[in-house]
Amino acid sequence: MQLRGLVADTRPLRIPHFRRLWQANIITVVGAQLTVVAVPAQIYADTGSSAYVGLTGLFGLVPLVVFGLWGGALADVFDRRIMLVITTLGLIVTSGLFYLQAAFGSTNVWLLLGLFSVQQAFFAVNQPTRSAVLPKLVPAELLPAANSLNTTVMQAGAIAGPLVAGVLIPVLGFEWLYLIDTFTLLATLGAVVRLPPMPVLGAVRQTPGLRSVVEGFTYLRGHPVLMMSFVVDIIAMVFGMPRALFPQIAHESFLGPEEGGLAFAALFAAIPAGAVLGGIFSGWVSRVSRQGLAVIVCIVVWGAAMGGFGLAVALSSQWRTPMLAAAVGMLVVGGAADMASSAFRTTMLQTSASDAVRGRLQGIFIVVVAGGPRVADVAHGASAAMVGTAAAAAGGGVLVVVLTVVAAIAVPSFVRYRVTRPAAL
Repeated sequence: MQLRGLVADTRPLRIPHFRRLWQANIITVVGAQLTVVAVPAQIYADTGSSAYVGLTGLFGLVPLVVFGLWGGALADVFDRRIMLVITTLGLIVTSGLFYLQAAFGSTNVWLLLGLFSVQQAFFAVNQPTRSAVLPKLVPAELLPAANSLNTTVMQAGAIAGPLVAGVLIPVLGFEWLYLIDTFTLLATLGAVVRLPPMPVLGAVRQTPGLRSVVEGFTYLRGHPVLMMSFVVDIIAMVFGMPRALFPQIAHESFLGPEEGGLAFAALFAAIPAGAVLGGIFSGWVSRVSRQGLAVIVCIVVWGAAMGGFGLAVALSSQWRTPMLAAAVGMLVVGGAADMASSAFRTTMLQTSASDAVRGRLQGIFIVVVAGGPRVADVAHGASAAMVGTAAAAAGGGVLVVVLTVVAAIAVPSFVRYRVTRPAAL
């Protein structure tokens, strides 16, 4: 009974529509990760330039921000089932075009980057819409469990996809990875087509544009609990995500080769591995009523883990192998804490926001989740150049803890936020 209370709460899978979406996502996430790996690999193979590879960040982030915000506005006007069908078809078409350009031997890097931007635009509209429909499919008391299940699949795909891609690229070539992604998306299309109509309750019939996006931010400003869910995530990611330091740490602190190696792979896999472990043992999230406090605790744990990671790096010159294990262990703990924080924050957005603005808030959520780590890459890289990798990572973790506590004190309503659980739970 105790073990059953610890492992993932699978009750949302009893709901047919959610189960079909979740099962389809298992297939689709791995396929999507194949493309995520194949695009930069093909660009480097075609150009031999890391500068061109770096452009994928710009060509991916801009449409993610623009269409994430606009897509949320669209999801607050049109039937969300129709939005999911259209954007899933768009993802299938762009993935098919990736296959065609590779199959015909194209080496035009701008064509590849353009297709990547279009794909990210469809993804940016699809994701807030998908999150906005979840409260229509799953009872409120099961939303934390449903979000944990979804996060676990996403993080597992982030581990499995690159490993599979690394094995398949030399054997099959880029075009077959794109083709696999195209066919895996058909599973998601089949699941969303079977959803019931999902009109937006209280939707204002207007052309979604800048005004609609601004209204979403205005709504957020008037709801400090929801605003804080974004603020603490920005604190956690901007100050506490040290992934930009992993290549240098793996090479200099743990003596791995410049082109990668075991230490490099272990550091990059540790956070998603922690998230997967956190998802497997996430049975407790459905029983938490004080979700605001839970978010604060999870982010403090994340910050402390990143501080511990930096300390392990600092001590690596004396005890290299034990400190590598400790560094990876700290990242795993951080990944588990981040998974729980994400599940609670997503649930708070889904349950506390009006259905008429839920899509726009999920769009802002996507932008924050995608943009925070990219800002962190710049900040940590600059900090490491001045104070070294260990101090940059450890200092960032300390800042996360301090700033999160300050934010909690500044907005006590967030810490006090709780949900009412049925007696059976």
